[in-house]
Amino acid sequence: MSPSVSAPTHTTPTQADLLDFVRRTAADTELIASLPLDPEGRTWVRLEGPGGSEAWLIGWPPGTGTGWHDHAESVGAFLTASGELKENSLTARLPTDGWKTLELTEGIDQERRLSAGKGRAFGRNHVHEVLNESTEKHAISVHAYYPPLPRIRRYSRTGQVMRLEQVEHPEDWQ
Repeated sequence: MSPSVSAPTHTTPTQADLLDFVRRTAADTELIASLPLDPEGRTWVRLEGPGGSEAWLIGWPPGTGTGWHDHAESVGAFLTASGELKENSLTARLPTDGWKTLELTEGIDQERRLSAGKGRAFGRNHVHEVLNESTEKHAISVHAYYPPLPRIRRYSRTGQVMRLEQVEHPEDWQ
């Protein structure tokens, strides 16, 4: 009698799995070097992420950024493969729906500097902006999200006032 072999099961990737994936991918120097870089705007290549996740390799020219946004119901991770990125984020969770303008309380801002090899994972509805503040050097990063991004909400911010400006869906950026 032969032992039974069970089929592999699809497991939902955790934040730790996504962080491990972006760390391993960023270490692939051949892949990182293959990303075309544009002096004017960000460039990106879609990657195959673990467990059905969505993943991207992104090039950031000097002085570029994302603006404030969230990734809705997706958890995620990103890691700087080369250069340095800055992440500004909120330590408080915002309501996900039913508002256009919010006044934030003092002390909820957080700043991280992520040099090459540094990254982080984050949970659902994480509001942040990512910036390459260098005036002369590109940055390259690897990002992964699960489930694949259902939408991105974009915000403007003036002082402590955050305003929902736009909701994007996958067809808007693919």
